[in-house]
Amino acid sequence: MASEELNEADTLEDPGAESTELHLDVEIDSPSACQRHITVTVAREDIDRYLDDAFSEMMGTANVPGFRVGRAPRKLVEARFRKEVSDQIKGSLLLDSMAQVNEDHDLAAISEPDIDLGAVELPTEGPLTFEFDLEVRPEFDLPDWKGLKIERPTAEFGDSDIDEQLVRVLANYGKRVPSQDPIALGDYITMRITASSEGKAIGEGVEETVCVRPSLSFRDGTIEEFGKLIDGHKTGDTVKTSIALIDDAPNADLAGKEIQIEFEILDVKKFELPEMNSEFLSQLGNFESEGDLRDAIKDSLQRQLDYQQQQRARQQITQLLTAAADWELPPEMLKRQSGRELERKIMELRRSGFPEADIQAHANELRQNSQETTSTALREHFILERIAEEENVDAAEADYDREISLIAMQTGDTPRRVRAQIEKKGLMDSLRNQIVERRVIDLVLEHAKFKDVNFEGEGGTTEAIDMAIGGGEQNEIPVAAHGQEEELAAPKDHT
Repeated sequence: MASEELNEADTLEDPGAESTELHLDVEIDSPSACQRHITVTVAREDIDRYLDDAFSEMMGTANVPGFRVGRAPRKLVEARFRKEVSDQIKGSLLLDSMAQVNEDHDLAAISEPDIDLGAVELPTEGPLTFEFDLEVRPEFDLPDWKGLKIERPTAEFGDSDIDEQLVRVLANYGKRVPSQDPIALGDYITMRITASSEGKAIGEGVEETVCVRPSLSFRDGTIEEFGKLIDGHKTGDTVKTSIALIDDAPNADLAGKEIQIEFEILDVKKFELPEMNSEFLSQLGNFESEGDLRDAIKDSLQRQLDYQQQQRARQQITQLLTAAADWELPPEMLKRQSGRELERKIMELRRSGFPEADIQAHANELRQNSQETTSTALREHFILERIAEEENVDAAEADYDREISLIAMQTGDTPRRVRAQIEKKGLMDSLRNQIVERRVIDLVLEHAKFKDVNFEGEGGTTEAIDMAIGGGEQNEIPVAAHGQEEELAAPKDHT
C-alpha cells in the first residue's frame, strides 16, 4: 500500500498576505490504482476563523431574549448559538477541505467522496480530523498515440440496404396479419414462456410477442439458434430447449447453470408494411415523400457506420495502448459503474440511429457481460480522457445540442424533453464524456494510418426480451415507450 504525507502549511503564501487557503495535513493511502483513502487534519486556526466569520455575519440578526435584535453582546450570541453555528461551519469546512485536497493533489476523481458526514464532529479544542474514500483515475504514462495503424470499416449503402433497414424501422408501424402458415424468420409470434430447473418451475409463465430472428436474448442468457428452433412450427405447438445462464445472473442460485425453457406458441402473424401515403409519412416524421424517408434511412445507416468506425478505432486504440491500461479495477467499482455504462451505451446507440430492437439486444448483451464490458469501457475512458486533457479537448454547448437532437430524432420526442429527461436521470456528465471521447477518437484518427476493411453491419439477428429468464431481480431497462416522462422515449408498438 503506497502512502504519502503532505503538509499544506509549508506551501502557503506570505503570512502577511490575506489567504483563504486552509492549513491542512493530508495523508493519502492507495489501496489500489483506482482507490484512495484520504485522512485530513484541519488546523485549529482555520476552525476558529470559520467560527469567527459565521458569528460576525450573525451579529446583526441574532435574536437573544432581553436584547433588541442585533444588539446582544458577542459572547452571549456565541454561547447561545454555538451548536447551530458549529454544525453549519462543519459542512463548509469539510467541503472546502475536500475541494482543496482534490485541487492541490490532482486526484482526478471519478466519483463523489465516500464520507459519513454525520459521524464527523467539530471539536471544541484542537484540530479537526476526518477521513474519506475516493475513486480516482489511475496514474499512468501516456504512450505516443500518433501514427497508430487502424483498421477502418467502410461501406457504400445501396437500395437493398435501405430496403432492409426500412423494414426494421417500420416494424412498429406496420400491420401484423394472422397466419396459419409455418413460422419463418421475420414473423411475429406470441408465446407463453415457462422456465424450470430440475423439474421445478421458475416463477410463473409469461406471454411475450417477439419477432422471429436467428437468436433470442434475455438479460441472463441467449438462445443462439432460436430461429432454427422455431422455424416450421405452427400455432398450438410447444417447443422445448435449454439455456445456460450467465455466471452473474440475477438469480444467484441458478447462476452459471443450465435451465429448461418451454415455448407454447399461441399466435402467429405475418408482417405487412404500412402504405406510404402522405398521412403516414407526416406521422412518421413530417416527410414530404418516400424519397425523403429513404434519405433519412440512409443517413441513419451512415451514422451506424460512423458508430462502428468509432467503436473499432476505440477498441484498437485501447489494445495498442494496453501497456498504459494494465490496472486492476476493484469489483465494487465495476459493479457501481455498470448501470451507468449501460445507460451511456443506450444513449450513444440512440444518437447513432439504431432501431429500438437492436438497442434492447445490445442492452441484454451488455448485461450478460457486465463486468468485462464495464472494465473495458473504464480503461478506454481513462486513456481517452488523458488525451483530451493534454490536447485541450472539451465539449461545447453546440455539441450537447447536436447529441440531444440526434437522440430526439431517433425517439420521436422533442429535444427539450430529451434534455430534461437526461438532466433528470443525472446523465449530462455521461453525455459530456461521450462527446469528448468521440472528439478524441477523431483526433487520433487524424494522425492514424488506415487500412480499409469491409463494414459488416450489426443488428437484425437478435430479438431481445427485457427479463431474466432464470428469475431474480427484474429492473427495467432505461428505455421507455413514447411519451413517458421518466425515460428516454422510444416509439410505441403500432400493431
